[in-house]
Amino acid sequence: MEFLLDPNIWAGFITLVVLHVVLGIDNLVFIAILADKLPPEQRDKARVIGLSLALIMRLALLSVISWLMALTNPLFNVAGLDFSGRDLILLFGGLFLVYKAVSELHENMEGKPHAHTSNAAYAAFGAVVAQIVVLDAVFSLDAVITAVGMVDNIYVMMAAVVVAVGIMLIASKPLTKFVNAHPTVVVLCLSFLLMIGFSLIAEGLGFHIPKGYLYAAMGFAILIEVFNQVTSRNKAKHQAHIPRRLRTTEAVMRIMGGKTAAETEASVAKEADKADFVVEERYMIGGVLTLGERSVASIMTPRNHISWVDLDKGTEHMYEVLMSVPHSLFPVCRGDLDHLVTVAKAKDLLDVLDDESALQALLQAASKPVTVFEGMKVMDAIPSLRQAKGSLVMVTDEFGSVTGLVTPLDVFEAIAGEFPDADESLDLVKVDDSHYIAKGSLDVYQLELQLGVSDLVDEDASYVNVAGLMLSEAESLPQIGMAVERGSLRFEVESMQDRSIDKVRISRI
Repeated sequence: MEFLLDPNIWAGFITLVVLHVVLGIDNLVFIAILADKLPPEQRDKARVIGLSLALIMRLALLSVISWLMALTNPLFNVAGLDFSGRDLILLFGGLFLVYKAVSELHENMEGKPHAHTSNAAYAAFGAVVAQIVVLDAVFSLDAVITAVGMVDNIYVMMAAVVVAVGIMLIASKPLTKFVNAHPTVVVLCLSFLLMIGFSLIAEGLGFHIPKGYLYAAMGFAILIEVFNQVTSRNKAKHQAHIPRRLRTTEAVMRIMGGKTAAETEASVAKEADKADFVVEERYMIGGVLTLGERSVASIMTPRNHISWVDLDKGTEHMYEVLMSVPHSLFPVCRGDLDHLVTVAKAKDLLDVLDDESALQALLQAASKPVTVFEGMKVMDAIPSLRQAKGSLVMVTDEFGSVTGLVTPLDVFEAIAGEFPDADESLDLVKVDDSHYIAKGSLDVYQLELQLGVSDLVDEDASYVNVAGLMLSEAESLPQIGMAVERGSLRFEVESMQDRSIDKVRISRI
């Protein structure tokens, strides 16, 4: 039992287990394909039988090949080299492994998948098991030859085979999924096969290569692969924290041949004008990509900012509203916004204000207002905007109350930035490179795009503007001087309008 204390034995055992598991993936795949031809209730039984037969086949081949390896008496001489039965097995086994490794590496690098077939009719259980036996013999050959090339002790070989098949039997599905998800692991193990194949050829030709050299090379390669997997996982975690819309923007920019954010920052000093153009490109692309996840509520004009005509207040009041607000379209209501009659042009209303019958005829002839739900995504609301044919689309909540209105211009502004009316001011004013003055109603998505940040909107965020962001962070009533921090930005209430946040000072931290 002294051999159990030999570190080379344990190194060979562990390596053999790993290689047997990886080399057995193809065996598992094809067993699964054959088992799928059976009725569902027989498939698990077929898989167990298939892997059990694979174990028996490998142990039998190990016994036979190990016996043949004991044949050391020279059979013939070529170019001064004596060849025994053992040498021939090593030589042809090495050639087989080299061929197997090279062909599999070529297939992996070319990206040719295994062909999966399916039959409508179920096959007979005995026929499927017979096919599995043949496949086991084929797929066991490379594993057995690999074991012979790495370890000299038959008991270690058999123990490694038993453990590997046991692992495959217990975790067949997770193993297949892992190997398919990590192609570099397959390439690494095939490289090991190539190395072992060359060592067997050298042994067959009379050149002894110490196993320790092979283990050292494999161990170093495995360590590098571990570092690679850890790096890939950390990179994936980092990417997961970047909002999906921004990841998509980066991908689109790369496809279009544009620069990413990092590349843009690196070239600002050299190409200022070109960089500015790229920023505009990125802004518009980012705006388009956010439409799929933004709600109508995030781009609408809120209820308290809507200018509307009240029929109950008479023609004089209607005239004052129409003349004081430079809009071409107005919601026409009775009493309040929730009692919407229609949406009419300001010009048409002015023409009939002095004629009650003409006004009533205009209202009767007007089309029914188009409405959308405030929680609807912007992309889903576009057909309703088309239906409105350039008119206003009213936005309602789940109770049917009007919460705002949206126009095609609002969608365009979500993509390209705001275009203020004559009676409006910019929602975001730049004070200097680090300070900005924003309206409380400024859309948070637009703020992200304009400031080049990506951590203001959570996936499940209920707020749509800067005021909502501050209230969600502070969890208290707003007041002048109230400040919150979010990511790399500091928000401070600069002015209030009644009980709502009017102006906010934004500073880069």
